[in-house]
Amino acid sequence: MREDDTVWRDHYRHPGQWDRDFPPATMVELFEQSAASHGQRPLIDFMGRKFSYAETLDGANRVACGLVRMGYGPGDRIGLFLPNVPHYLAAYYGILKLGATAVNFSPLYTVDELAHQVADSGTRLLFTLSATALLPTAIKVLDKSALERLVVGSVAGALPATKSVLYRWFKSREIAERPDDDRITAFSALIDNDGGCPTPPLDPMRDLALIQYTGGTTGVPKGAMLSHQNLSANARQVALLDPQLGTTTDRILGALPMFHVFANTCVLNRTVVTGGEIVLLPRFDAGQVLAAIARTSATALPGVPTMYRALLDHPALSRTDLSSLRICISGGAPLPAELKAKFEAATGATLIEGYGLSESSGVVSANPYEADGKSGTIGQPIPATRVKLVDKEDPAHPAPDGEPGEIVVAGPQIMCGYWQRPDADKEVFVTDSDGTRWLRTGDVGEIDGNGFIRIVDRLKDMIAVGGFKVFPSQIEAILYHHDAVREALVIGMPDAYRGEVPRAYVTLEADTDVTGEAIRDWLNPQLGKHERVDEVVVRLALPKTMIGKLSRKDLVKEVMAEAASL
Repeated sequence: MREDDTVWRDHYRHPGQWDRDFPPATMVELFEQSAASHGQRPLIDFMGRKFSYAETLDGANRVACGLVRMGYGPGDRIGLFLPNVPHYLAAYYGILKLGATAVNFSPLYTVDELAHQVADSGTRLLFTLSATALLPTAIKVLDKSALERLVVGSVAGALPATKSVLYRWFKSREIAERPDDDRITAFSALIDNDGGCPTPPLDPMRDLALIQYTGGTTGVPKGAMLSHQNLSANARQVALLDPQLGTTTDRILGALPMFHVFANTCVLNRTVVTGGEIVLLPRFDAGQVLAAIARTSATALPGVPTMYRALLDHPALSRTDLSSLRICISGGAPLPAELKAKFEAATGATLIEGYGLSESSGVVSANPYEADGKSGTIGQPIPATRVKLVDKEDPAHPAPDGEPGEIVVAGPQIMCGYWQRPDADKEVFVTDSDGTRWLRTGDVGEIDGNGFIRIVDRLKDMIAVGGFKVFPSQIEAILYHHDAVREALVIGMPDAYRGEVPRAYVTLEADTDVTGEAIRDWLNPQLGKHERVDEVVVRLALPKTMIGKLSRKDLVKEVMAEAASL
C-alpha cells in the first residue's frame, strides 16, 4: 500500500470514521470522570465480591497517599508483581495519581528475570501478594537488588467473607507468611489513611504512565515507555470499535493477565472509559471462566487463541448458558480459521482477531465487531492509526508494489521509545519526509484494497506461546550452562493448543552420554512456565552460516523438511 493511499478508508467497516481526534488526557482523568459519573456502579466483580468505582477510586487515593508517606513521588518507578486481583487496580491507579510510573512484571518470572527488569527499570518498590508463587521470589529480589520495599497484599482479604474463610482453610499451602521485615509492608497498612493528600498535576503527553517490557524487534527485553496519552488514546480508540457503545453495559470477563499490555488496554483501560464492569479472575481456568460467564452474564471475553481452544475442549461448555456473550477479541497469536468457526458455532458469540504490540499500547488493528470482517486477517486499522508497508531490507523505502513488506505503524498510541535505550529507538523507528515517526513491527504483511491486513511472516525470532512472547536467546543462554552442551538453538514448533512451543536442539561435548530428556528436566525448572521446552533434541551438528554462526533459520527449514517427509 502506498504511503498516500487512503482509498480503503471509503470502505471502513468500524463504526464512524477512521479520522478521529483524541485530545490529550491522563489515565487518572479518565478514571476520575467515570467514577464521578458511575460512582456506585460496580467496576470489579472478584469471585462474587463487588467493588464500585467509588470504592476503587478511594483505594487508589489511599495507595497514593501511603506511597507519599513512604517518600515516593513523581517519576519514581513502582512495580506490579501481581495476578488479577483487586489490589492491582488500586495500586495501578494509585501509582498513576502519584505521578509515578507503573512497571508491569509477569507473575511467571523467575528470580533472575524479575531481578534483571527491576534493575533495568530502576524500580524502587514492588507490589505483590502473600502467595507461595510470588512472595518468596519477590523477597529474593529484594535481597539481591536495589529494590527498596515490598507491599504485600492478601487474596483472602479481597474475597467475600465465606470464600475468604474457605480460601484460608483449603488453600493454606498456597499462602506465604509475610516475614517480620522493616522493608516489607502489608497492603492494609499502606492504605490505612484517609486518601486526602494532594497529588501533582500530570502532563499526558510527557509523563510516563507505564513501562511495559517487550522483546521489541531484537529479542532482548526492553521497557516500552507508554505515556498517559498513549494509554488513554488507545483505550478510547478501542472503545469506539463497539457499535453498541453507550447503549449497553459492558461486563468484561477479565481472565487475561493484567500485566500483559493486551489486558491493560482491552480489559482494564477500555472498560473504565466505558463505565463497564470487569469480572476479574486470578488466572485463566476454563471451568472458572464458563462459570463466571454464566453467573455474571458477561458480555465480552478478550483472550488469546489458547484460551478459546481450552473453552471449546471443556466438558461444561455445552451445558453453560453463554447467551449474554456478545463479542470475543483474540490477540497475542494468530487465530486459526478453524478455531474461530468452531468457537462461534459452539457459543453463538462473535470471535474477531486483532493485532497490537506493547510498543503500540496494545491495539493497532482489529476486525469489525458486527460488519463483515475477513478471517485470516488482523482487520483494519483502528481510528487515527496509520499502517503502511515498507521494504523488508530498507525501511526508508516503501515495499515494492504487489509484494509483502514490513508493517509500520503511526498513531497516538505509539510508545515514546524504549527505557534508556536510544540505540534501540534508532532501530525501531523510521521517520518519513513529513516528519511522521513510524514504528517498525518486525512483522511482514500485505494490505488489501479495503485496508485489511494479513501477516505473512515475521522478521523477529520470538516464539508466540499462548499469547506470550518467548525469547530463544535467553533459553539458549541457560542451556550453555550445562556442562554437556556444546551448541544450542531454540526454535518455535507448531502446537495445536498454544500456537507454538519452544524446542531446543543441542550438540554435546565429546565423551558425554547425557540424554535430551535429562537436559530438558534440568532446563525447564529454570524457566518461566510459558518458556519451557517440549523437547531437547540431541544432534551431531547444527546448521551454520558461511561465517560459522549458528543459523536458526536453516534449522527451522531442516526441521520442517524432516516433518514433511514423515
